[in-house]
Amino acid sequence: MNYILFDGPARNALLPFTFTRPVADILIGIMTIRQKWERYLGSTITTLTEEYLSAKYPMVELEENVMINASFLPNDVLAEMVSNLEPNQAIFKGEEVIAFFTNDSQEEVDFDNYEIIEYNEDCLTVMNTWDIFSKNDAAIREDFEFLTEDRKSQPIPQSVNVISSENVFIEEGAQLEFVTLNASTGPIYIGKDTLIMEGSLIRGPFALCEGAVVKMGAKVYGATTVGTYSKIGGEINNSVLFGYSNKGHEGFLGNSVLGEWCNIGADSNNSNLKNNYDEVRLWSYETEGFAKTGLQFCGLMMGDHSKCGINTMFNTGTVVGVSSNIFGSGFPRNFVPSFSWGGAAGFTIYVTKKAFETAKLVMGRRNIEFDEKEAAILEHVFEETKKWRKE
Repeated sequence: MNYILFDGPARNALLPFTFTRPVADILIGIMTIRQKWERYLGSTITTLTEEYLSAKYPMVELEENVMINASFLPNDVLAEMVSNLEPNQAIFKGEEVIAFFTNDSQEEVDFDNYEIIEYNEDCLTVMNTWDIFSKNDAAIREDFEFLTEDRKSQPIPQSVNVISSENVFIEEGAQLEFVTLNASTGPIYIGKDTLIMEGSLIRGPFALCEGAVVKMGAKVYGATTVGTYSKIGGEINNSVLFGYSNKGHEGFLGNSVLGEWCNIGADSNNSNLKNNYDEVRLWSYETEGFAKTGLQFCGLMMGDHSKCGINTMFNTGTVVGVSSNIFGSGFPRNFVPSFSWGGAAGFTIYVTKKAFETAKLVMGRRNIEFDEKEAAILEHVFEETKKWRKE
């Protein structure tokens, strides 16, 4: 069977992260949503997403297809239901469609003509940006159980101070000496070819994805995920860093999400709790206003290719768009549009020519080409986000 993950109605609520990727490629837990479904279904999966993203993320459509709402994370029960779908069947949870069977000759999908199968069990969903960190604890636990079942961890080095070693799994090629791992509060997954430098203190749930680095003396609280080839240091709490991003120095990052190719300057900090302990509101691209999160703790949401200079301070519930560069004293406003250059004193436009020059250098350091597909995506984002910048 051919499986296709589609963005669904949550796409706009997941901006700025979905400016540059399908919903399926959001990282939560130890894997992206796409990787989870591929593992559960044992099949390569493509995506149905925005047209401007389709060159980089193409869809493969066959004669018969099962469409899956990418906002729903798989589990054993749900994956089995999806794999057993037959023509004119759809799976719903309440009013939300999870998956449905279709073929390439269908001009439209009318669920009134479908047999509706109700899914009534619990499952994780990603419907808002803050779900990525607030549900990361549960996502790490589910992924850890799935990925480590009937497998044996690499041995824990003798110099490592470990609590609840049965909840620690180390993949081949990982290096760690003279660190403390406390897995009594949740599992700790240490991915392939990772490095945890000496003196680091880590509490679970924690996921260190392939090639990622924890620098000396880092203090990491759960539930935190460090994406592939990212680097962390300083103090981090309940945050998710997508691939190739760096928060490598002293400073605090809490209840936050960083996209790919982000860089946090030394001694930068974000607030994750308002002074009056009130509920945090977060900028919504969907409503073009500030949305209630229902959370008391909520930090920084930073889109791909954005960066901040040393000693940057972010207010509680700050949203930074794609390819912005923030620096200077004081607190920048809590919504920074994409392609902005500046800080509390004001912003100018970060023109694409300059932004692309930096992206080429940053990606080239990791031996990844900034190609025409990447440039086209960022050009589209620049135009799409123009209305929020002061031209």
